[in-house]
Formats: sequence, C-alpha cells, structure tokens
Amino acid sequence: VPTLTLLQALRVHGHEVILADGGSHDGTPELARALVDQIISSEPGRARQMNAGAARAQGEVLWFVHADTLVPAHAEQLILDALHNSTRQWGRFDVRLSGRDKRLRMIAWFMNLRSRLSGIATGDQGIFVSRTLFEQVGGYAELPLMEDIELCRRLKRRHRPLCLRQQLVTSSRRWEARGIWRTMLLMWRLRLYYALGVDAHTLARLYH
Repeated sequence: VPTLTLLQALRVHGHEVILADGGSHDGTPELARALVDQIISSEPGRARQMNAGAARAQGEVLWFVHADTLVPAHAEQLILDALHNSTRQWGRFDVRLSGRDKRLRMIAWFMNLRSRLSGIATGDQGIFVSRTLFEQVGGYAELPLMEDIELCRRLKRRHRPLCLRQQLVTSSRRWEARGIWRTMLLMWRLRLYYALGVDAHTLARLYH
C-alpha cells in the first residue's frame, strides 16, 4: 500500500497504475483496488507478472516498480523529460536501501555505480522503457531469476540506459534478515554464475 499511495500522483496526471498480482494470499487485491486502475492476476513470477501488466497497459511508456519500492515525487515527469531529451528509449533510477545501517548506503552506492558503468539495471532501480522498444526486444524472458539482467542485456544492444540520479527507496528487509555481507556475497556469486552461463533455474534454487 505505501508504494501505491505514492503512485497516486501519476493517476492524478492521467497515467495508469496497474497491479499485477501473482496469486498472493494476503488480501493484496482487496487492499489495492481503490488505488489502481487495473488489477491483473497472473501466474507467480516477476517476469510473468510484468509481462501481463505490460500487455494490458495503454500508455506508450512502461515503468516497472516492485511492490517494496517507494518512488520519488514527480517520478513520472522525470521519466518523460529524460526520454524526451534523449534518443535513448529506456533507463532506470538510482536506488537507496531503506535501512539505517551505513553498510547499506555503501552497497547502494556500488549498485548504482556498477549499473552506470555496465549499462545493466536491476528491477529495484525501476526500469522504464518505451512500449515500442519493449515489444521489439520481446519483453521479459520468463525466468525464475535474473529476468531484469536478461532484459537489460537485450535493451543494451540497442543503446545504453538513461541513468537518473534521483533515488527510489527499496526495502532492505532481505539484506537485514539474511545478513548484509552474506546477502551481498550471494548476489555477487549469482551474477557471476549467470555471466558464466549457469542456468537461471539453478540460480533460483541457490537463491532460495
């Protein structure tokens, strides 16, 4: 609900907010019904859910926001201005982890730097893309993990992303529950294995 509350500004300005629910059992659709334009039920899995939402969206620009992410004020205008002032058709925001531990600030700084250097974004960074380009590259591959990395690889073949320095705030709960350093090392291992060609289904088993 906090995420959707912040997205109400988009609806005020005529933009559409779609919730893609992957079969949750916590009452999410009922809680969200007044805060969205459409609720879509799909099979679980971020890639499936985001593809389902994109297929129903009416707009020319798609913005994928995770449920545990808080967006900055005027985010939609930041996206539209960035796309209007560039020939590039996709991009992402910087990210900040929500916890107070100083190590989380350092990790987020490195995440943003790595993304800026590599041209690869993660879902936590709020990937936005023109509908035309998204459809041209085939949308999200229905992988159980690394679907964001795989999409960015295909988008990057067209051109590098727009990297907005305004920050999204994403939950640090996962990092704090598993241990900050342990989680960071796990993420690095998974990305390395994926770069070396390890199957995404194998990586998903390691992750979980």
